Amino acid sequence: MPSKKLKIQIMSPNLLESDYVVLGDQLIKQWRIPVHHRMQLVFGSLRQTVRVVPLSKFDGIRISQQLAAQMGVQPRASLRLTYRPHSTTLQFGPLLGVLISRDYPDSPERPFGPITMFCKELVNACQLQGVYVYFFTTDQIGANSSSVSAWVYGDGWKKSQVPAADVFYNRLTSRKLENKPSVQHFLKEVKSRYGSHFFNEKFLDKTEVFDALSRDPSISKYLPESYAFQGLQTLKGMCAKHPVVFLKPIKGSLGKGIIRISRLEGGAFQTQTAQVGGTRRQTYPSLAKLYTALSGKMKATRYQIQQGLSLIEADRRPIDFRALVQKNLSGNWNVTSIVARTAGGHHFVSNLARGGSLSTVKEAVLKSSLPSNLKGRIPSKLRKAALYIADAVDHQIPAHFGELGIDLAVDNAGHIWLLEVNSKPSKNDNTPIGVGKIRPSVKQVVEYTRYLSGF
Repeated sequence: MPSKKLKIQIMSPNLLESDYVVLGDQLIKQWRIPVHHRMQLVFGSLRQTVRVVPLSKFDGIRISQQLAAQMGVQPRASLRLTYRPHSTTLQFGPLLGVLISRDYPDSPERPFGPITMFCKELVNACQLQGVYVYFFTTDQIGANSSSVSAWVYGDGWKKSQVPAADVFYNRLTSRKLENKPSVQHFLKEVKSRYGSHFFNEKFLDKTEVFDALSRDPSISKYLPESYAFQGLQTLKGMCAKHPVVFLKPIKGSLGKGIIRISRLEGGAFQTQTAQVGGTRRQTYPSLAKLYTALSGKMKATRYQIQQGLSLIEADRRPIDFRALVQKNLSGNWNVTSIVARTAGGHHFVSNLARGGSLSTVKEAVLKSSLPSNLKGRIPSKLRKAALYIADAVDHQIPAHFGELGIDLAVDNAGHIWLLEVNSKPSKNDNTPIGVGKIRPSVKQVVEYTRYLSGF
């Protein structure tokens, strides 16, 4: 049965019984919905017995204030409706719950800090497609998984009690929060009790990604040599093979803590460490001395050691590429965008947090040191690699992902390499967009929600 987007009208007290729903007579005839008979209304985890009343020349849904409060919906919301005749069920939805790290109740204009604009953009995208969305933190998860105290948008942001959603989107930016027992228990409960879908359900770490992807022969050509760092012998082995190697914190992000190790003439080694103000350089007469100097860090942080690559450059600054890959209305991976990132002066990593700059792929490739005959092929090769890698993550890592940030690099021979896969691409309010504009990346989240929920 198809779904139809309809506007909700919440009736004043005493104008409509709490267990009645008013629908247009044309829709009732078209879908053959029995009237004045008991049936089940479903909205996320909410199950309510109702009777349907027809109204001529009406194209919406009327519900009582009491039912609206149980559903947690605000006036003038639009929802999709479908009728399931085999179970005599009216299903409203889909209901999307977004799990976020923090809220700021004392800042009504920016209740979610730096991701507030993204949240409002998601609300607008949901309204256009008849999806109802709410936002909640780990502190708002209670003992009962059937409902959540969450933020919804009506005439401004407000708190409302809402049912567990059909689909949950994990936007937690902290591994500590994600691993809280209450969060893991909630995740299990909503999946098993209500059949809820939960996507981007976990952080990825570098060793897990490279170990998993190395099992897929179709993408081995994209993988630089990479291992969990085990100590001096690992370092010696990699440095004997490659003139440059990188040590990357397994759970790091934003370029924090990356160490570049290069072999110098005469047998000495140099480290370059990414720092806020630039790059810190140190020279050691041997690998053993270098390892001794780093061993304190090694005790506190686990690292991945990775082959250094001869990346294309512009003005002697390395370039890499971030592909945002998302699942669409058909449930298939789709490349939403690819941007080029050029490292800032005095930095060897390209992250914006380290002074890097963004440009289009075409602009960066044209400015780069890549031979002219190879430049035209790069955009399509990047897209192809991003889709292959996303598909391999799906098949090799036992978790549900709906979007991935895939960091790619191009070497001076035009070969594509995988640098990193990120399951929590940034949503901070640092991308200027026009008022009321909805980016394709936000629209795609809503479309994948509809796919998962069957709407």
